Amino acid sequence: MTEQKTPYVKEFPLREAHHLVRDLMTPNPWIYWTDFMFHITLGWIAFFTTLLSPLFSLWQLAGYVLAVVSLYRSAIFVHELAHLKKGTFINFRRVWNIICGIPLMIPSFTYDGVHNDHHKPDVYGTSKDGEYLPFATRRPAEMVVYVLLSFLIPVLLVARFLLLTPLSYLIPPLRKIVWERASSLTIDPTYRRAENAIRNDLNWRQQEIAASLFAASVIALVVLEVFPYALLVLWYLIAVTIFILNSLRTLAAHAYRNPGEQKMTLAEQYLDSINIPGNFLITPLWAPVGLRYHATHHLFMSMPYHNLGKAQRRLVSGLADNTQYIKTIRGGLWDALKQIWREPSTSASSHHS
Repeated sequence: MTEQKTPYVKEFPLREAHHLVRDLMTPNPWIYWTDFMFHITLGWIAFFTTLLSPLFSLWQLAGYVLAVVSLYRSAIFVHELAHLKKGTFINFRRVWNIICGIPLMIPSFTYDGVHNDHHKPDVYGTSKDGEYLPFATRRPAEMVVYVLLSFLIPVLLVARFLLLTPLSYLIPPLRKIVWERASSLTIDPTYRRAENAIRNDLNWRQQEIAASLFAASVIALVVLEVFPYALLVLWYLIAVTIFILNSLRTLAAHAYRNPGEQKMTLAEQYLDSINIPGNFLITPLWAPVGLRYHATHHLFMSMPYHNLGKAQRRLVSGLADNTQYIKTIRGGLWDALKQIWREPSTSASSHHS
């Protein structure tokens, strides 16, 4: 007989935790603008340096690595946009879309709504959560497939905006399908956006049409030989590397133990999530913009990214009993991935025994 796992959590000191960090909830626009503008500028300079450098030269290699790291960090700000209060940071959202979201084929509407659902107590970890698959209860091979899908995603994104956008305006029934099935950045391929989730339609349509025109213009300029074909190849390779990094980070963001329909309390959500404080130099390269404190973010989803580290340190040292809080800490990316890799195989063998 298999031993029954003890339930997640009896008492989590939520009220005490909130009291310790309640002064850390205000986003600082100066930090957002400086961080984003610095990295997006660096990213595009590195992109064109890579494009114009001799093939496989040291300059090209350095440019490539710098472009990936900087554009990845810039792109991850889409996560902050999903959490910033509606009606705030309006110019920041617009600028982010124009110089980052649209050129990378990930305008912010693809994350809007979907991500907010991921934080709802009655949605998180269930089949309605597009950002959750119970990897810890499935075969490890599924995680490999998930990472390998990163090679396809950039092509699918371009097809979505270049082809499906104009087609969906010409063929109304297609519009509904594109909206439900091809407008969300999720990890669950079967995810459908709820019909009643359509919000902010005009702004989303503007983003969609802008992304479509951008893709068409760049490809036209390449065909007309204004830009070299290498530009598209480089865009694809950088996008793939960013998606691979992000897929590994996503696998290390949660424990993914909820098999499907069971609703989870906020404390259980927290304990199904992971913090990897790591070190301040390497960890932010693969988990940028506060995402290494992912469990803490699930406790306080409106806390701005630049305060999560401070909150983490305060809670570890300030909670009267921090045993529940520190359960979510892992030593690093490799440690978190090893743990989630082992779990399915151990649970599978315990089922067979």
